[in-house]
Amino acid sequence: MPNGPTLDLTALDFEKGGGVVSVVVQDATTGTVLMTAFADREALERTLSTGEMHYRSRSRGLWHKGATSGNVQRVVSLEADCDGDAILARVRPAGPACHTGSTSCFAVSGTVADALADLDAVVAARFATDDAPQNATEMRPSYTRRLANDRNLRLKKLGEECAELVTACADGDRSRATEEAADLFYHAVVALRSVGAGLDDVRRVLAARRLE
Repeated sequence: MPNGPTLDLTALDFEKGGGVVSVVVQDATTGTVLMTAFADREALERTLSTGEMHYRSRSRGLWHKGATSGNVQRVVSLEADCDGDAILARVRPAGPACHTGSTSCFAVSGTVADALADLDAVVAARFATDDAPQNATEMRPSYTRRLANDRNLRLKKLGEECAELVTACADGDRSRATEEAADLFYHAVVALRSVGAGLDDVRRVLAARRLE
């Protein structure tokens, strides 16, 4: 693929694995390990020529990830390990990696990255749902929806949380600083969502800066 990722196939040890090498697939944006698979020379040649991951398995033979589901994995980079018998494939997935519908084939719940992703997903859902009450007897809208509907309140709270974090850090109060940081993250995610952005957009900016 023009200007795409490269990989020296001649440096890989296919014989060691009986004609294949192991492939560890990682989300290039979040760093989450999505799945593992095997690839032979033909699968990797297809991957390099198309820019989307191809694998080899005993049951399916040569297969293109997402060919039927649409959940393709667009290649960002391919890197062999020191022994040449395994590859780290950094990809941008178009959908879940696991056949169960999960983002990853591994149980990654409870991680910090997931906590932030969960927060972003909840905020996005609140923005997409109009839960404003229809009359005075109904429940009040969620706090997130209140922020979504009120620009001045949203910006005021963002400023307040920034100031509270600065104060906690100035006081050297570790516990309060972490609490205030969590509040700031939440209000920052809400502010981002209000301008049509999300956590993945921030991740992409950070990833690009890391490569500079």
